[in-house]
Amino acid sequence: MKSLGEVVNNSMELIENQSEQLKGVLPKSYTDFSDDLLSELLRIFNNRALDDVGGDIIGRIYEYFLNKFAKNVASDDGVFFTPKSLVKMIVNVIEPKSGILLDPACGSGGMFVQTGDFVNHAGMQANDTMTFFGQEKVEYNAQLCLMNMAVHGLTGVIKSGDEANTFYHDAHNLNGKCDYVMANPPFNVDKVKAESASTADRLPFGMPSVNKKKEVSNANYLWISYFYSYLNEHGRAGFVMASSATDSSGKDKNIRESLIQTGHVDVMISVANNFFYTKSLPCTLWFFDKGKPEALQDKVLFIDARNYYTVVDRTLNEWSDWQLKNLNAIVWLYRGDVEKYKALISEYHKALGSDESFDSIKKALEKKIEDKRKEAKEAVEATVKKDRKSVQSDFDEKINELNETLTIAREAVWLYEKFGDGTYADIPGLCKIADRKTIIEEKGCSLTPGAYVGAAPEEDDGVDFNERMKEIHQELLALQKESDELMETISKNMEEMGV
Repeated sequence: MKSLGEVVNNSMELIENQSEQLKGVLPKSYTDFSDDLLSELLRIFNNRALDDVGGDIIGRIYEYFLNKFAKNVASDDGVFFTPKSLVKMIVNVIEPKSGILLDPACGSGGMFVQTGDFVNHAGMQANDTMTFFGQEKVEYNAQLCLMNMAVHGLTGVIKSGDEANTFYHDAHNLNGKCDYVMANPPFNVDKVKAESASTADRLPFGMPSVNKKKEVSNANYLWISYFYSYLNEHGRAGFVMASSATDSSGKDKNIRESLIQTGHVDVMISVANNFFYTKSLPCTLWFFDKGKPEALQDKVLFIDARNYYTVVDRTLNEWSDWQLKNLNAIVWLYRGDVEKYKALISEYHKALGSDESFDSIKKALEKKIEDKRKEAKEAVEATVKKDRKSVQSDFDEKINELNETLTIAREAVWLYEKFGDGTYADIPGLCKIADRKTIIEEKGCSLTPGAYVGAAPEEDDGVDFNERMKEIHQELLALQKESDELMETISKNMEEMGV
């Protein structure tokens, strides 16, 4: 072979010959790169340190680059790439263990990968207990999915192209057979051919509104119906959906009422803006459970998490791992899984290295950070100028470590103040368990969490409003006087300069 690129291309073909799942999937365009670049890339990955790390390190590297790639080129609200914190939330609530998992809008396969992590973490082997099926209309995205699964050690059957258009095809013949359905479908799709969708026979509650052109002008409730229809008698579904779908009218409302009447709507979670990479729209996570216990058949848990998240940057929010656990804890308590909640409380104590009350730990950390900042200031001032930057950097590192621990303590306080040792309670502005009668008769079949949880009570900061306004007014007058004096001084100086 004449170049390193040809050698790598040949390697891709050899790998495909060993894997039916990857046949025709791996890229073979490495001759586009210079030998020097490929040589350096191979040197980086042919590193004993990667073997020493252990675990799913190659999968994590792939995931990292896929994430970076998605931020730059994702479109239509992350059609092929669902933000990881949303995927984790769906998997955590669904709690997959064994059986058939379908993602009928699988994109790059995040649902499969996260399910694999969840099952493996529970002490099982995902490839032994789970069977993964996916549909993805865009062939390139399906290739990303297959590679993503491969580097994470997962196998599955992914179909792409026109035969995998879920609006019209049940490509794997799985209607009524799935233990789990997870998806982030494209929102508010229009121009779906009503007759073809109807022929696909996955509409247990009927067809959504059809226009004069015999098209479904908004396909949100096609997706919702499909997800429900795919489930077997004990199946669970979790998916991302446009927030508008929780309150849409017309035939959508009729379908929603029928869904509520089944008793299988389980959990609804409102998500804030900026969780997607390309648009700032909010969304809602829907969860169905056909195997709900008798005690919960008449109940739906509503969580409004629009004010609970971590800011990554100006345009992106996410749930941290501890925030995901806290939201999951609310679901545990709703389901009566108190032991899981108690295990999380123990996990917090272990992470904080103390069995004291979380509030005491938080206050102690805040005091320690304040003291460390004072110490840093004194140390920098006492150091010769050329060494100050280094001294400040050492203190910043220690302060950052304390801040990370303080963040964990604050999340622990957030959870424990609301639910103590493990007793569910409706929390204004956050969560509410509502019964079907309330949902249908009093709220008009709305599944919008905010309609049930209400607003959180405003905390009294102990400041008298009238007194504070007087103080602000006095401060403003003093600043205005100072400004006038400065302007007068500047004018005199300008006159003396002859300007």
